[in-house]
Amino acid sequence: MHNLNGIAAFVRAAETCSYVAAGRLLGVSASAVGKSVARLEEKLGVRLLNRSTRRISLSNEGALFYERCQRILADLGDAEAELSHLAEAPRGKLKVSLPVIGYRIILPLLAEFTRQYPEIELDLDFNDRLVDVVAEGVDVAVRSGTLTDSRLMARELGPFAFAIVGSPAYFARHGVPATPRALEGHACVRYKFPTTGKLQEWALQRAEGDGGGELRLPTALTCNNIEALIGAATQGVGLAYLPDFLVRDAIARGELQAVLAEHLLYASKFWVLWPSSRHLSPKIRVFVDHLCTHLHFSAPPPTR
Repeated sequence: MHNLNGIAAFVRAAETCSYVAAGRLLGVSASAVGKSVARLEEKLGVRLLNRSTRRISLSNEGALFYERCQRILADLGDAEAELSHLAEAPRGKLKVSLPVIGYRIILPLLAEFTRQYPEIELDLDFNDRLVDVVAEGVDVAVRSGTLTDSRLMARELGPFAFAIVGSPAYFARHGVPATPRALEGHACVRYKFPTTGKLQEWALQRAEGDGGGELRLPTALTCNNIEALIGAATQGVGLAYLPDFLVRDAIARGELQAVLAEHLLYASKFWVLWPSSRHLSPKIRVFVDHLCTHLHFSAPPPTR
């Protein structure tokens, strides 16, 4: 058991690159994590983690050992779950990280979920910040775009397209752009990624004869909240590039108008993620299954 504690401390420290974060996950102090890892290194006769004043990282030997240890802990978690028969009654707190717009697509599905699984307590965090699922102890996360974290398992929730929209009042004042190049004569409201501060690109296929070179979008407003961008576009501040499912109702009501649909290139996907090193516990399994079963997007047009 002493060796198992050392392995658990080593794996969590390697995943989080921090003794403090590892201790938080294990329910012990950072000092206890460091001592457990040190004892394990002494027993093995190799250095598993490189330490600096700012962070820790895997050594070459540690990287090899980490892969094996991760599988050992996952198998142990599977065995414990089978013996406890928890699958018969999913229960406990489930910490879920969602984008801010998630309330529009996820909340309508939760009433039925809570009726089916009354012993699961949902802890929802709506935040566009790119959270570290492992380090922050998140059970499930919903994200869009490209997946890059190899520590996470994922299932696709569905694809969605983008739309460029503006208010009828805006188009009455400034006209309707006929080509992507014409956007250079319009005010644009841009989404700024909270984690990086970069502006989201508008993925457009240029029309023949539309000119070459980089497309420079005049920016009237930047914001790290999509709901605010929808409001700005509706109020006539400028044109916005937004997920189509968020503006579909506003378009139907005549509050927004979509333009340049034939020039839009990019479709993205939503994913549901959970830590690969953590056993797919009953509460995670039923939540993931519920989202995958009930969350539907209309299929976006094919990318060119």
